Amino acid sequence: GLRPDRFEDIIAIIALYRPGPMDLIPDFIRRKQGKVPITYEVPAIEEILKETYGVIVYQEQVMAIANKAGGFSLGQADLMRRAMGKKKPEEMGKLRTQFIEGAKKRKITEKKSEKLFELIQKFAGYGFNKSHAAAYALVTYQTAYLKAHNPTEFMAALLTSEMGNTDKVVRYINECRDLGIKVLPPDVNESDQDFTVTQDGIRFGLAAIKNVGEGAIEAIIDARKAQGPYITFFDFCHRVDVRKLNKRALECLIKAGAFDSTGAGRAQLAAVLDRTVDQAMAAQRAESRGQTSIFAAFESPDGQGGRRGTLPFDESLPDMPEWDKDLLLKYEKELTGFYITSHPLARYAEAMSQFSTASTDALSEVADAKEVKLCGIIAAVRQTMTKKGDRMAYLTLEDLHGTVEVIVFPDLYKTAAALIIPESVVQVIGTLDRGDKAARVKATRLAGLADLQAQSIACVSIQVTTRDASAEILHQLRDVLHRHAGPCPVYLMFTIPDHSESVIAVGPDLRVLPSAQLVGDVEALIGKGSIALE
Repeated sequence: GLRPDRFEDIIAIIALYRPGPMDLIPDFIRRKQGKVPITYEVPAIEEILKETYGVIVYQEQVMAIANKAGGFSLGQADLMRRAMGKKKPEEMGKLRTQFIEGAKKRKITEKKSEKLFELIQKFAGYGFNKSHAAAYALVTYQTAYLKAHNPTEFMAALLTSEMGNTDKVVRYINECRDLGIKVLPPDVNESDQDFTVTQDGIRFGLAAIKNVGEGAIEAIIDARKAQGPYITFFDFCHRVDVRKLNKRALECLIKAGAFDSTGAGRAQLAAVLDRTVDQAMAAQRAESRGQTSIFAAFESPDGQGGRRGTLPFDESLPDMPEWDKDLLLKYEKELTGFYITSHPLARYAEAMSQFSTASTDALSEVADAKEVKLCGIIAAVRQTMTKKGDRMAYLTLEDLHGTVEVIVFPDLYKTAAALIIPESVVQVIGTLDRGDKAARVKATRLAGLADLQAQSIACVSIQVTTRDASAEILHQLRDVLHRHAGPCPVYLMFTIPDHSESVIAVGPDLRVLPSAQLVGDVEALIGKGSIALE
């Protein structure tokens, strides 16, 4: 790497990091590090090129060389630079003659002046304006300083500035995790409108949740500031004006996890949403008419957590299980555009590393038309018909770092149609097509990632002690194996304390598809380390 140790190095690399001069970067770095000798065609240009290690980087350097070595005025030098960029042969011939004549007056040989003219002609086409590069370099240094010394605040500001760009927010959330900064879900008791810094990390803003408008957010924050945190979901509905926060917005807040801090499950709150909103509306209407409950006389002035003393309120929650993890994540993605608390691909991290050659954020480093292997979840599918009447599809493939468009042509579509559905976790093999706007992948093969994972595992063994071998536990274990049905054989290792071990091969109807989820389900039932994929 460059390892810049002075401000001028940052200016230079910004000027070079563009399509035209990018190939010069390795030579620039080698020169800086003393691995390549720095030479100058004539002593007059050393002062001009010294700060960039003998490499012409800036437009100003092209003009200065024409002035010092060729005798051009600065105005003439600028006209020469522009002419070189347009590459007009007749004009270039005149400029060459003028440059050589001017150089001769400065005692520079014709051979050297010819070589010098060729050099500046080569660089003039893509030399960057130094004053622009310097301004960008200053901002680069300032932001790098902020990120190094105030990383949490910097990343919160960056996330807020890119709220409308899903790919960038995903990339920055992953960067936060790499930096050890927690990105926390939206919370009615913690969140403001945008991303904010908290003691525990960066908190998602309420504006990230779909269908929750500015008026609703303002009402939530104002009531919280006036009367303190919301104790329960019911307390929230009592205190926030439901005219500004309709039922749809409340449902979105629930599904996005914004009420998790109240202790109630998301499924529970969704179940009582209609009832609670109806009660809150009735209570607030009654209060506006001056009606109160007899019980209000016995409440503290603020009521419970600042609650209004109005009509009786049913605060019971149903006894029911929480939504499964996949559904929780699905709702988070639907309502914020992001997976916040986890990611459906987290369980496949090891397999993705094994079966991919690149991630979506690294495609810029892959050559055009080169084969690439990507693993991810299909976030969206757009099907279409060719002129011949054959079906094909455009997929949005998402991994842990971003998204990329994948084109599935008719021949592949016919054989892989069962995999081409939203939320399918797949491996895509194809060729990279940079296109005019964004890189995309032309798929040549699709495979289920779980199937690939299963092919690399011979069997699954589950350790069961006599303590775990109750009829109820074994029945639950059978259910777990059924949920993960697949091609891989399962062996139960029965262990009796202080005695030998018995191995039982379960029937073919209980073979499984190995996955991190299977491991998690078995360990949750029997204990950590009770299952091995071999």
